[in-house]
Amino acid sequence: MFIGRERDLTALNRLYTSEKFEFAVIYGRRRVGKTALISEFIKDKKAVYFMGVESNEKQNLENFSKSILEYSSGILADTSFSSFQAALEYVFKLGENERLVLAIDEYPYVARASESLASTLQMLIDKYKDNSRLMLILCGSSMSYMEDHVLAYKAPLYGRRTAQMKIQPFDFEDTCRYLEKFSDEDKALLYGMVGGTPQYLLQVRSDLNVEENIKNTFLNPTSSLFEEPENLLKQEVREPALYNAIITAIAMGATRLSEISTKVGENTGTCSTYLKNLIALGLIEKENPYGENNSKKSIYKIDDNLFRFWYRFVPENSSIIARGATDLAYSRIKSHLSEYMGLVFEEICRQYLWKLLLTGECQVEFSDLGRWWGNDPRTRSQTEIDIMGEGDKNTALFAECKWKNEKVDVGVLETLISRSQLFHYSSTCLYLFSKSGFTEGCVEAAENLGNVKLVDFEEIMKVLGQKG
Repeated sequence: MFIGRERDLTALNRLYTSEKFEFAVIYGRRRVGKTALISEFIKDKKAVYFMGVESNEKQNLENFSKSILEYSSGILADTSFSSFQAALEYVFKLGENERLVLAIDEYPYVARASESLASTLQMLIDKYKDNSRLMLILCGSSMSYMEDHVLAYKAPLYGRRTAQMKIQPFDFEDTCRYLEKFSDEDKALLYGMVGGTPQYLLQVRSDLNVEENIKNTFLNPTSSLFEEPENLLKQEVREPALYNAIITAIAMGATRLSEISTKVGENTGTCSTYLKNLIALGLIEKENPYGENNSKKSIYKIDDNLFRFWYRFVPENSSIIARGATDLAYSRIKSHLSEYMGLVFEEICRQYLWKLLLTGECQVEFSDLGRWWGNDPRTRSQTEIDIMGEGDKNTALFAECKWKNEKVDVGVLETLISRSQLFHYSSTCLYLFSKSGFTEGCVEAAENLGNVKLVDFEEIMKVLGQKG
Protein backbone atom coordinates (compact mmCIF):
# COMPACT_ATOMS: atom_id res chain seq x y z
CA MET A 1 0.00 0.00 0.00
CA PHE A 2 1.40 3.40 -1.05
CA ILE A 3 1.00 6.00 1.72
CA GLY A 4 1.71 9.71 1.62
CA ARG A 5 3.55 11.81 -0.99
CA GLU A 6 0.26 13.14 -2.39
CA ARG A 7 1.74 16.59 -3.03
CA ASP A 8 4.80 15.10 -4.73
CA LEU A 9 2.65 12.87 -6.95
CA THR A 10 0.41 15.81 -7.81
CA ALA A 11 3.46 17.88 -8.78
CA LEU A 12 4.83 15.10 -11.01
CA ASN A 13 1.45 14.52 -12.65
CA ARG A 14 1.11 18.23 -13.31
CA LEU A 15 4.41 18.11 -15.19
CA TYR A 16 3.34 14.98 -17.04
CA THR A 17 0.09 16.50 -18.31
CA SER A 18 1.87 19.52 -19.79
CA GLU A 19 2.64 17.36 -22.88
CA LYS A 20 5.88 19.29 -23.44
CA PHE A 21 9.46 18.46 -22.48
CA GLU A 22 9.91 18.37 -18.70
CA PHE A 23 13.00 17.70 -16.62
CA ALA A 24 12.50 16.94 -12.92
CA VAL A 25 15.30 16.46 -10.42
CA ILE A 26 14.39 14.29 -7.42
CA TYR A 27 16.81 13.92 -4.55
CA GLY A 28 16.87 13.06 -0.86
CA ARG A 29 18.46 10.82 1.71
CA ARG A 30 18.66 7.07 1.30
CA ARG A 31 15.61 5.05 2.43
CA VAL A 32 13.33 8.09 2.22
CA GLY A 33 11.12 6.64 -0.53
CA LYS A 34 12.30 8.26 -3.77
CA THR A 35 12.18 5.03 -5.79
CA ALA A 36 8.75 4.16 -4.39
CA LEU A 37 7.52 7.62 -5.42
CA ILE A 38 8.80 7.20 -8.98
CA SER A 39 7.38 3.68 -9.22
CA GLU A 40 3.96 4.90 -8.08
CA PHE A 41 4.11 7.77 -10.56
CA ILE A 42 5.02 5.69 -13.63
CA LYS A 43 2.93 2.59 -12.87
CA ASP A 44 0.18 3.57 -15.32
CA LYS A 45 2.38 5.46 -17.82
CA LYS A 46 4.68 4.68 -20.71
CA ALA A 47 8.07 4.79 -19.07
CA VAL A 48 11.68 3.66 -19.26
CA TYR A 49 12.99 3.12 -15.75
CA PHE A 50 16.69 2.58 -15.13
CA MET A 51 18.50 2.31 -11.82
CA GLY A 52 22.22 3.01 -11.87
CA VAL A 53 24.61 0.73 -10.02
CA GLU A 54 27.90 1.45 -8.35
CA SER A 55 29.93 -0.06 -11.18
CA ASN A 56 31.75 1.03 -14.34
CA GLU A 57 30.38 2.76 -17.43
CA LYS A 58 30.12 -0.47 -19.46
CA GLN A 59 27.91 -2.20 -16.88
CA ASN A 60 25.60 0.77 -16.50
CA LEU A 61 25.32 1.21 -20.27
CA GLU A 62 24.38 -2.47 -20.69
CA ASN A 63 21.73 -2.18 -17.99
CA PHE A 64 20.39 1.06 -19.47
CA SER A 65 20.23 -0.55 -22.93
CA LYS A 66 18.22 -3.47 -21.55
CA SER A 67 15.74 -1.07 -19.94
CA ILE A 68 15.24 0.79 -23.22
CA LEU A 69 14.98 -2.30 -25.40
CA GLU A 70 12.61 -3.98 -22.98
CA TYR A 71 10.30 -0.98 -23.27
CA SER A 72 10.74 -0.59 -27.02
CA SER A 73 10.38 -4.21 -28.10
CA GLY A 74 8.82 -5.74 -25.02
CA ILE A 75 11.57 -8.34 -24.69
CA LEU A 76 14.94 -8.57 -23.01
CA ALA A 77 17.72 -8.32 -25.56
CA ASP A 78 21.42 -9.13 -25.42
CA THR A 79 22.34 -6.19 -27.63
CA SER A 80 23.57 -2.89 -26.23
CA PHE A 81 23.85 0.66 -27.46
CA SER A 82 27.35 1.77 -28.40
CA SER A 83 27.30 4.74 -26.01
CA PHE A 84 25.14 6.64 -23.56
CA GLN A 85 24.70 9.31 -26.22
CA ALA A 86 23.26 6.77 -28.66
CA ALA A 87 21.00 5.28 -26.00
CA LEU A 88 19.71 8.64 -24.79
CA GLU A 89 19.20 9.97 -28.31
CA TYR A 90 17.08 6.92 -29.08
CA VAL A 91 14.84 7.69 -26.08
CA PHE A 92 14.62 11.39 -26.93
CA LYS A 93 13.47 10.45 -30.45
CA LEU A 94 10.85 8.10 -29.00
CA GLY A 95 9.64 11.08 -27.00
CA GLU A 96 8.95 13.02 -30.19
CA ASN A 97 6.10 10.65 -31.06
CA GLU A 98 4.54 9.88 -27.67
CA ARG A 99 4.42 11.05 -24.09
CA LEU A 100 7.20 9.06 -22.46
CA VAL A 101 8.88 9.15 -19.05
CA LEU A 102 12.59 8.40 -18.73
CA ALA A 103 13.53 7.91 -15.07
CA ILE A 104 17.21 7.46 -14.23
CA ASP A 105 17.42 6.42 -10.59
CA GLU A 106 20.66 6.70 -8.60
CA TYR A 107 21.97 9.04 -11.29
CA PRO A 108 25.20 9.83 -9.35
CA TYR A 109 26.38 6.21 -9.76
CA VAL A 110 26.00 6.49 -13.53
CA ALA A 111 27.43 10.00 -13.86
CA ARG A 112 30.52 9.26 -11.75
CA ALA A 113 31.32 6.31 -14.03
CA SER A 114 30.66 8.28 -17.21
CA GLU A 115 32.19 11.74 -16.95
CA SER A 116 30.64 12.99 -20.19
CA LEU A 117 27.06 11.98 -19.28
CA ALA A 118 25.98 15.36 -17.91
CA SER A 119 27.32 17.19 -20.97
CA THR A 120 25.63 14.65 -23.25
CA LEU A 121 22.31 15.20 -21.49
CA GLN A 122 22.78 18.96 -21.76
CA MET A 123 23.38 18.69 -25.51
CA LEU A 124 20.39 16.41 -26.10
CA ILE A 125 18.03 18.52 -23.98
CA ASP A 126 19.01 21.63 -25.92
CA LYS A 127 18.59 19.76 -29.22
CA TYR A 128 15.19 18.15 -28.55
CA LYS A 129 13.43 20.21 -25.87
CA ASP A 130 11.32 22.29 -28.27
CA ASN A 131 9.85 19.28 -30.08
CA SER A 132 10.03 16.58 -27.44
CA ARG A 133 7.26 15.16 -25.26
CA LEU A 134 9.78 13.36 -23.08
CA MET A 135 9.59 13.74 -19.31
CA LEU A 136 13.07 13.21 -17.91
CA ILE A 137 13.58 12.38 -14.23
CA LEU A 138 17.02 12.26 -12.63
CA CYS A 139 16.98 10.88 -9.10
CA GLY A 140 19.80 10.53 -6.57
CA SER A 141 20.51 9.72 -2.94
CA SER A 142 23.82 11.55 -2.79
CA MET A 143 22.44 14.96 -1.94
CA SER A 144 25.83 16.69 -2.19
CA TYR A 145 26.36 15.28 -5.69
CA MET A 146 22.88 16.23 -6.87
CA GLU A 147 23.22 19.74 -5.47
CA ASP A 148 26.78 20.31 -6.76
CA HIS A 149 26.65 18.51 -10.13
CA VAL A 150 23.01 18.80 -11.20
CA LEU A 151 21.45 21.81 -9.49
CA ALA A 152 24.44 24.12 -9.00
CA TYR A 153 25.09 27.15 -11.20
CA LYS A 154 28.33 25.73 -12.65
CA ALA A 155 26.82 22.29 -13.41
CA PRO A 156 26.28 21.43 -17.12
CA LEU A 157 22.58 20.76 -16.49
CA TYR A 158 21.97 24.05 -14.70
CA GLY A 159 18.99 25.93 -16.13
CA ARG A 160 17.57 22.89 -17.92
CA ARG A 161 15.39 21.49 -15.14
CA THR A 162 11.75 22.45 -15.00
CA ALA A 163 11.22 21.17 -11.44
CA GLN A 164 13.19 19.95 -8.47
CA MET A 165 11.92 17.95 -5.50
CA LYS A 166 13.81 17.33 -2.29
CA ILE A 167 12.09 14.33 -0.72
CA GLN A 168 11.90 14.55 3.06
CA PRO A 169 10.93 11.93 5.66
CA PHE A 170 7.25 11.83 6.54
CA ASP A 171 5.94 14.19 9.19
CA PHE A 172 4.07 12.84 12.20
CA GLU A 173 0.69 13.06 10.43
CA ASP A 174 1.72 10.77 7.56
CA THR A 175 3.68 8.53 9.92
CA CYS A 176 0.46 7.90 11.86
CA ARG A 177 -1.03 6.46 8.69
CA TYR A 178 1.70 3.81 8.69
CA LEU A 179 1.11 3.10 12.37
CA GLU A 180 -2.70 3.05 12.36
CA LYS A 181 -2.89 -0.19 14.40
CA PHE A 182 -1.09 1.34 17.39
CA SER A 183 -2.48 3.49 20.20
CA ASP A 184 -1.99 7.26 19.92
CA GLU A 185 0.76 7.33 22.54
CA ASP A 186 2.56 4.42 20.88
CA LYS A 187 2.41 6.23 17.53
CA ALA A 188 4.29 9.13 19.09
CA LEU A 189 6.82 6.83 20.74
CA LEU A 190 7.48 4.94 17.51
CA TYR A 191 7.78 8.22 15.59
CA GLY A 192 10.36 9.27 18.16
CA MET A 193 12.32 6.06 17.59
CA VAL A 194 12.26 5.53 13.83
CA GLY A 195 11.10 8.91 12.53
CA GLY A 196 9.28 9.29 9.23
CA THR A 197 11.61 7.43 6.89
CA PRO A 198 9.42 4.88 5.07
CA GLN A 199 12.05 2.13 4.92
CA TYR A 200 12.49 2.34 8.69
CA LEU A 201 8.75 2.41 9.35
CA LEU A 202 8.41 -0.83 7.40
CA GLN A 203 10.56 -2.53 10.04
CA VAL A 204 7.97 -1.76 12.74
CA ARG A 205 5.78 -4.79 13.36
CA SER A 206 2.14 -4.09 14.12
CA ASP A 207 1.81 -7.40 15.98
CA LEU A 208 4.36 -6.25 18.57
CA ASN A 209 4.02 -3.50 21.19
CA VAL A 210 6.54 -0.67 21.54
CA GLU A 211 8.77 -2.53 23.99
CA GLU A 212 8.84 -5.59 21.75
CA ASN A 213 9.58 -3.47 18.69
CA ILE A 214 12.52 -1.81 20.44
CA LYS A 215 13.89 -5.20 21.39
CA ASN A 216 13.26 -6.59 17.91
CA THR A 217 15.03 -3.76 16.08
CA PHE A 218 17.45 -1.69 18.17
CA LEU A 219 18.44 -4.45 20.60
CA ASN A 220 18.60 -7.30 18.09
CA PRO A 221 22.00 -7.70 16.37
CA THR A 222 20.34 -9.51 13.44
CA SER A 223 17.87 -6.68 12.77
CA SER A 224 18.32 -4.59 9.61
CA LEU A 225 18.11 -1.44 11.75
CA PHE A 226 20.69 -2.54 14.32
CA GLU A 227 23.67 -1.31 12.27
CA GLU A 228 21.75 1.00 9.92
CA PRO A 229 23.20 4.34 11.13
CA GLU A 230 26.79 3.14 10.95
CA ASN A 231 26.25 1.42 7.60
CA LEU A 232 24.64 4.52 6.10
CA LEU A 233 27.56 6.66 7.26
CA LYS A 234 30.03 4.23 5.69
CA GLN A 235 28.22 4.67 2.38
CA GLU A 236 28.29 8.46 2.58
CA VAL A 237 31.58 9.51 4.22
CA ARG A 238 35.24 8.52 4.12
CA GLU A 239 36.02 8.69 7.83
CA PRO A 240 32.97 7.30 9.65
CA ALA A 241 34.78 6.95 13.01
CA LEU A 242 34.93 10.69 13.71
CA TYR A 243 31.44 11.24 12.32
CA ASN A 244 30.21 8.54 14.70
CA ALA A 245 31.94 10.24 17.60
CA ILE A 246 30.41 13.62 16.75
CA ILE A 247 26.86 12.28 16.42
CA THR A 248 27.24 10.32 19.66
CA ALA A 249 28.45 13.45 21.47
CA ILE A 250 25.37 15.39 20.30
CA ALA A 251 23.05 12.51 21.23
CA MET A 252 24.50 12.49 24.73
CA GLY A 253 23.89 16.21 25.26
CA ALA A 254 26.87 18.09 23.79
CA THR A 255 25.09 20.63 21.58
CA ARG A 256 27.52 23.55 21.23
CA LEU A 257 30.57 23.39 18.98
CA SER A 258 32.97 23.81 21.89
CA GLU A 259 31.25 21.01 23.83
CA ILE A 260 31.33 18.68 20.84
CA SER A 261 34.98 19.47 20.21
CA THR A 262 35.91 18.69 23.83
CA LYS A 263 33.87 15.49 23.82
CA VAL A 264 35.48 14.03 20.68
CA GLY A 265 38.99 15.38 21.31
CA GLU A 266 39.31 17.35 18.06
CA ASN A 267 39.72 21.08 17.44
CA THR A 268 36.67 23.18 16.63
CA GLY A 269 37.77 23.78 13.03
CA THR A 270 37.82 20.06 12.28
CA CYS A 271 34.52 19.47 14.04
CA SER A 272 32.93 22.37 12.19
CA THR A 273 33.88 20.85 8.82
CA TYR A 274 32.49 17.45 9.77
CA LEU A 275 29.30 19.03 11.11
CA LYS A 276 28.76 20.84 7.81
CA ASN A 277 28.96 17.50 6.00
CA LEU A 278 26.46 15.94 8.42
CA ILE A 279 24.12 18.89 7.86
CA ALA A 280 24.42 18.35 4.08
CA LEU A 281 23.45 14.70 4.62
CA GLY A 282 20.32 15.78 6.49
CA LEU A 283 21.42 14.10 9.73
CA ILE A 284 22.34 17.16 11.80
CA GLU A 285 20.64 20.55 12.04
CA LYS A 286 22.28 23.79 13.13
CA GLU A 287 19.87 25.85 15.18
CA ASN A 288 19.89 29.46 16.34
CA PRO A 289 17.55 31.07 18.88
CA TYR A 290 14.34 32.16 17.16
CA GLY A 291 14.77 35.52 15.43
CA GLU A 292 18.53 35.60 15.95
CA ASN A 293 21.50 34.84 13.72
CA ASN A 294 24.24 34.81 16.32
CA SER A 295 26.67 31.97 15.59
CA LYS A 296 27.98 32.14 19.15
CA LYS A 297 24.58 30.93 20.34
CA SER A 298 24.25 28.18 17.72
CA ILE A 299 23.58 24.64 18.83
CA TYR A 300 23.50 21.35 16.91
CA LYS A 301 20.87 18.66 17.10
CA ILE A 302 20.30 15.33 15.39
CA ASP A 303 17.68 15.86 12.70
CA ASP A 304 16.63 12.24 12.23
CA ASN A 305 14.75 10.42 14.97
CA LEU A 306 16.16 6.97 14.21
CA PHE A 307 19.72 8.30 14.36
CA ARG A 308 18.97 10.26 17.50
CA PHE A 309 17.44 7.24 19.26
CA TRP A 310 20.13 4.84 18.06
CA TYR A 311 23.08 7.04 19.05
CA ARG A 312 21.46 7.90 22.37
CA PHE A 313 20.90 4.32 23.49
CA VAL A 314 22.64 1.65 21.39
CA PRO A 315 26.39 2.44 21.60
CA GLU A 316 26.43 2.77 25.40
CA ASN A 317 24.58 -0.54 25.70
CA SER A 318 26.38 -2.37 22.90
CA SER A 319 28.29 -4.73 25.20
CA ILE A 320 25.22 -6.06 26.98
CA ILE A 321 23.28 -6.20 23.70
CA ALA A 322 26.04 -8.36 22.21
CA ARG A 323 25.72 -10.70 25.19
CA GLY A 324 22.00 -11.12 24.59
CA ALA A 325 20.92 -9.22 27.72
CA THR A 326 17.97 -7.66 25.89
CA ASP A 327 15.78 -7.13 28.96
CA LEU A 328 18.57 -5.38 30.84
CA ALA A 329 19.30 -3.11 27.87
CA TYR A 330 15.64 -2.22 27.52
CA SER A 331 15.32 -1.41 31.24
CA ARG A 332 18.14 1.11 30.83
CA ILE A 333 16.38 2.70 27.86
CA LYS A 334 12.92 2.73 29.44
CA SER A 335 14.00 4.90 32.36
CA HIS A 336 15.06 7.65 29.93
CA LEU A 337 12.23 7.42 27.39
CA SER A 338 10.12 10.24 28.83
CA GLU A 339 13.12 12.59 28.85
CA TYR A 340 14.06 11.49 25.33
CA MET A 341 10.56 12.17 24.04
CA GLY A 342 10.71 15.83 25.15
CA LEU A 343 12.24 17.10 21.88
CA VAL A 344 10.11 14.72 19.84
CA PHE A 345 6.94 16.10 21.46
CA GLU A 346 8.10 19.66 20.76
CA GLU A 347 8.40 18.79 17.08
CA ILE A 348 4.93 17.19 17.06
CA CYS A 349 3.53 20.34 18.69
CA ARG A 350 5.19 22.51 16.04
CA GLN A 351 3.59 20.39 13.34
CA TYR A 352 0.23 20.81 15.11
CA LEU A 353 0.62 24.59 15.04
CA TRP A 354 1.57 24.56 11.36
CA LYS A 355 -1.54 22.51 10.62
CA LEU A 356 -3.68 25.05 12.49
CA LEU A 357 -2.08 27.86 10.50
CA LEU A 358 -2.70 26.14 7.16
CA THR A 359 -6.35 25.50 8.06
CA GLY A 360 -6.86 29.07 9.28
CA GLU A 361 -7.37 28.08 12.91
CA CYS A 362 -4.23 29.48 14.55
CA GLN A 363 -4.55 32.59 16.71
CA VAL A 364 -1.29 34.02 15.33
CA GLU A 365 -0.44 34.06 11.62
CA PHE A 366 3.24 33.29 12.06
CA SER A 367 5.73 32.87 9.23
CA ASP A 368 8.10 30.58 11.12
CA LEU A 369 8.45 28.67 14.38
CA GLY A 370 11.47 27.86 16.49
CA ARG A 371 12.97 27.49 19.92
CA TRP A 372 14.41 30.44 21.78
CA TRP A 373 17.09 30.47 24.43
CA GLY A 374 19.09 33.24 26.04
CA ASN A 375 19.71 35.28 29.15
CA ASP A 376 16.95 36.46 31.48
CA PRO A 377 18.26 39.82 32.77
CA ARG A 378 15.79 39.72 35.67
CA THR A 379 17.32 36.59 37.15
CA ARG A 380 20.71 36.75 35.38
CA SER A 381 20.27 33.15 34.31
CA GLN A 382 19.81 31.20 31.09
CA THR A 383 16.27 30.37 30.09
CA GLU A 384 14.46 28.97 27.07
CA ILE A 385 11.09 28.81 25.34
CA ASP A 386 10.08 25.58 23.59
CA ILE A 387 8.25 27.21 20.69
CA MET A 388 8.01 30.80 19.55
CA GLY A 389 6.50 32.37 16.45
CA GLU A 390 6.00 35.98 15.41
CA GLY A 391 2.93 37.12 13.50
CA ASP A 392 3.85 40.74 12.98
CA LYS A 393 5.97 43.14 14.99
CA ASN A 394 3.26 43.38 17.62
CA THR A 395 1.97 39.79 17.80
CA ALA A 396 3.57 36.50 18.80
CA LEU A 397 2.84 33.06 20.20
CA PHE A 398 4.80 31.24 22.89
CA ALA A 399 4.46 27.59 23.81
CA GLU A 400 5.63 25.10 26.42
CA CYS A 401 5.50 21.34 25.76
CA LYS A 402 5.42 18.68 28.48
CA TRP A 403 5.64 14.95 27.74
CA LYS A 404 5.04 13.67 31.26
CA ASN A 405 2.67 11.28 32.96
CA GLU A 406 1.32 13.91 35.35
CA LYS A 407 -1.02 16.78 34.56
CA VAL A 408 0.50 20.19 33.90
CA ASP A 409 -0.02 22.57 36.83
CA VAL A 410 -0.47 26.33 36.94
CA GLY A 411 3.23 26.81 37.77
CA VAL A 412 4.19 25.82 34.21
CA LEU A 413 1.76 28.42 32.85
CA GLU A 414 3.17 31.09 35.16
CA THR A 415 6.69 30.31 33.98
CA LEU A 416 5.64 30.61 30.34
CA ILE A 417 3.94 33.94 31.05
CA SER A 418 7.11 35.21 32.72
CA ARG A 419 9.33 34.11 29.84
CA SER A 420 7.02 35.63 27.23
CA GLN A 421 7.44 38.97 29.02
CA LEU A 422 11.11 38.99 28.04
CA PHE A 423 9.74 40.24 24.72
CA HIS A 424 7.63 43.30 24.15
CA TYR A 425 4.66 42.36 22.01
CA SER A 426 1.37 44.14 22.50
CA SER A 427 -0.54 40.91 21.81
CA THR A 428 0.52 37.38 22.71
CA CYS A 429 -1.06 33.95 22.54
CA LEU A 430 0.22 31.26 24.88
CA TYR A 431 -0.02 27.54 24.17
CA LEU A 432 0.50 24.83 26.76
CA PHE A 433 0.87 21.33 25.34
CA SER A 434 0.59 18.35 27.65
CA LYS A 435 0.68 14.61 27.16
CA SER A 436 -1.50 14.02 30.22
CA GLY A 437 -3.80 17.03 30.47
CA PHE A 438 -4.00 19.88 32.98
CA THR A 439 -4.90 20.43 36.62
CA GLU A 440 -8.06 22.28 37.55
CA GLY A 441 -5.95 25.21 38.75
CA CYS A 442 -4.22 25.46 35.40
CA VAL A 443 -7.51 25.29 33.50
CA GLU A 444 -9.03 28.01 35.70
CA ALA A 445 -6.01 30.29 35.32
CA ALA A 446 -6.04 29.84 31.54
CA GLU A 447 -9.74 30.73 31.37
CA ASN A 448 -9.20 33.87 33.45
CA LEU A 449 -6.30 35.05 31.27
CA GLY A 450 -8.16 34.55 27.99
CA ASN A 451 -5.07 34.36 25.75
CA VAL A 452 -4.04 30.82 26.73
CA LYS A 453 -4.74 27.65 24.75
CA LEU A 454 -4.46 24.35 26.62
CA VAL A 455 -3.87 21.45 24.23
CA ASP A 456 -3.62 17.87 25.42
CA PHE A 457 -2.29 14.97 23.38
CA GLU A 458 -5.79 13.76 22.56
CA GLU A 459 -6.52 17.09 20.88
CA ILE A 460 -3.25 16.95 18.93
CA MET A 461 -4.18 13.52 17.63
CA LYS A 462 -7.59 14.78 16.49
CA VAL A 463 -5.73 17.17 14.21
CA LEU A 464 -2.66 15.15 13.20
CA GLY A 465 -3.58 11.54 13.86
CA GLN A 466 -6.72 11.18 11.78
CA LYS A 467 -6.72 8.12 9.55
CA GLY A 468 -6.42 9.11 5.94
